[in-house]
Amino acid sequence: MLLAEPTAESATDTTRPPRQYLPEDFIVTNWAAIEPFFQELQNRSLSSPAELERWLLNRSELEAVLSEDLAWRYIRMTCDTQDPLRAEAFQYFVNEIEPLVAPYDHALNEKMLVSPHLSGLDERRYGVFLRSVRRASEIYRVENIALKTEISTKQQQYAATVGAMNVTLDGQELTLPQAADRLKNPDRAVRETAWRSIQDRRLADAKPLGQLFTELVSLRHQVALNAGFINFRDYMFAALGRFDYTPQDCFDFHRAIRETVVPLIDDFDLERRQDLQLPALRPWDLDVDPSGRPPLRPFGTGEELVEKTITVFQNLDSYLGDCLRTMRQMGHLDLESRKGKAPGGYNYPLDETGVPFIFMNATSSLRDVVTMLHEGGHAVHSFLTRGLPLGADKHPPSEVAELASMSMELMSMDQWHVFFPNSEELRQAKKTHLESVLETFPWVATIDKFQHWVYENPHHTEAERHSYWTTIFDEFNQRTVDWQGLEAYKPFLWQKQLHLYEVPFYYIEYAMAQLGAIAMWRNYRQNPTQALTGYKRALALGYTAPIGQIYAAAGIRFDFSTDYLRTLADFVREEMAAL
Repeated sequence: MLLAEPTAESATDTTRPPRQYLPEDFIVTNWAAIEPFFQELQNRSLSSPAELERWLLNRSELEAVLSEDLAWRYIRMTCDTQDPLRAEAFQYFVNEIEPLVAPYDHALNEKMLVSPHLSGLDERRYGVFLRSVRRASEIYRVENIALKTEISTKQQQYAATVGAMNVTLDGQELTLPQAADRLKNPDRAVRETAWRSIQDRRLADAKPLGQLFTELVSLRHQVALNAGFINFRDYMFAALGRFDYTPQDCFDFHRAIRETVVPLIDDFDLERRQDLQLPALRPWDLDVDPSGRPPLRPFGTGEELVEKTITVFQNLDSYLGDCLRTMRQMGHLDLESRKGKAPGGYNYPLDETGVPFIFMNATSSLRDVVTMLHEGGHAVHSFLTRGLPLGADKHPPSEVAELASMSMELMSMDQWHVFFPNSEELRQAKKTHLESVLETFPWVATIDKFQHWVYENPHHTEAERHSYWTTIFDEFNQRTVDWQGLEAYKPFLWQKQLHLYEVPFYYIEYAMAQLGAIAMWRNYRQNPTQALTGYKRALALGYTAPIGQIYAAAGIRFDFSTDYLRTLADFVREEMAAL
């Protein structure tokens, strides 16, 4: 079953769809209120394919209500990591509800998989879903429930630790994202002071963050052993439903990036050094505009960021603009950086309402514009899938989810004059972003290759970890940059990547999706209307089709071979030259 083309009206509806199973006034309070619904689902007699399908929809509704309740607890906690009540509310769900849901979730999977009416379900409609359910059933172990609860609790410690990091510059207390804006300052002394301050602040917590990661690695390794895997990497490939590629494919992709993209980045850095007229590049020289112009200031406030992004989306397609208008109307945006906020940015789908929440740490930079467009692409994806009947259909793998966000970054560039009315600033913004698009590949390869090593060698020492990280970093990054005298910082640079702590092995997808996004942009340059139609058509599939078919619906290929990478990297270079 495929969705029809989305309409603008479907993006402006702020009402929650009526419930068919749970009472309309039901709210999540405690396990005693929730369990009867799981018991009813477990005990219900299923005497036909139609009854099995209705059972699936009822189960999906229950899962959506629980998912959205957890989402709001997480959102509120990350918006203020220093509020103990918010942390307590999140931890209550993690400790008192999730562990009790897990056995029922497995039991319901087993009930469905042994049903004699399973063969009566439409394979074209449910094939991808059932493939994932079978894999989840295979790797489920009851002894992992408590371990996953402990892992979740420790992951929260990372957000709280990093969210509390601030530095004082010129007498002003700044969050790390705010301080990082100074790395764009034409005054090299200002940049160096900011860079060293940021790194010193991170280094102050390097030891506890290192110990936290060691504990997470140990717990995750035990989860893998319990499930019959030799390491957590192999377990996660199963848990993430990676049916379309293997670890060896990732290693081949790393090599292709090193051979194809890394030399391009080296060229960019050499050109930067010459433009800045420096005898050597230092780490604080990599974000400043080489022409000496002041940092771009595309907006002043979070509200201005929202308004301009809505205009950009509206100019592309009215449906896209309506998505953000609805989110603003519902208060589903928290954009500006402030003390106590968790790091990073995200679009959190809300499974029952269908209108997601965007969180980020904006400080009025080009990077913030790109982040907003990126998360806005995820938001559009949430809107396009909100009408799909099963919750699982609304959560495609990251290779698809990141295609939605990264394509939006690139296809929207024709509308960036909304943020940069000055033609020279517009050119500067586009060139800077296209450089960052190519720079995505080496950094993703670095993080991914590091993760493979970490979990292939779960009993490594911290010294071995630091050494291997530095080796990988030097292989892919800043090969023309002078780190003399800064060697103490380099072994800990990985700690800034929250994915390593909170969502392990969710990173290689960025590079795969970046390739797809470049291909989408190339299509858009040739025929904007057709490309946008393909974009929405593909995203509206959610996860009702395999990755390759979803990419094909968008008019592109799911391909990360060396030749494809080289072709698309050359296209980006040509576009940069045309600027």
